[in-house]
Amino acid sequence: ELRLVESGGGLVQAGGSLRLSCTASGFDFEDYAVGWFRQAPGKEREGISCINVRIGSTTYVDSVKGRFTISSNNAMNTVYLQMNDLKSEDTALYYCATPISCGTAIDLMGLEVWGQGTRVSVSS
Repeated sequence: ELRLVESGGGLVQAGGSLRLSCTASGFDFEDYAVGWFRQAPGKEREGISCINVRIGSTTYVDSVKGRFTISSNNAMNTVYLQMNDLKSEDTALYYCATPISCGTAIDLMGLEVWGQGTRVSVSS
C-alpha cells in the first residue's frame, strides 16, 4: 500500500519554529518530486514548497521563501519542512503529496498520494 504520513504539527507562538515530516511507505520516492501543501480555514489549498528528491532542487512560494526550508533524508524515505519565524497566517492543515511537478511552479498531475495532514496553529 502506498502511504504518506505527516507529523510534527502543533501549536506555536508567532516567531517560533516547527519541523514537519512526511514519511513514505510502500514505495521509494527518491525518483519523484514531493510537495508540501496547506489549507487554511475558509481558503483553498495551496502548494508552498516542493523538492525533486533525487537532484535536490527546491521551489518555494513567495509567502514562505526565506522562512521555510524543504529537505529530504532518502535513507529514511522522509521529506522535511523546517518552518521558522512562523506567522499567524501560516495556521493551516499541512499535507504532503507525491508525485507532483516541481519546477518553477508547484503543480499537481492527478496522480498524487496524499497524507492525512498535520495541523499547525500559530498564535499571535
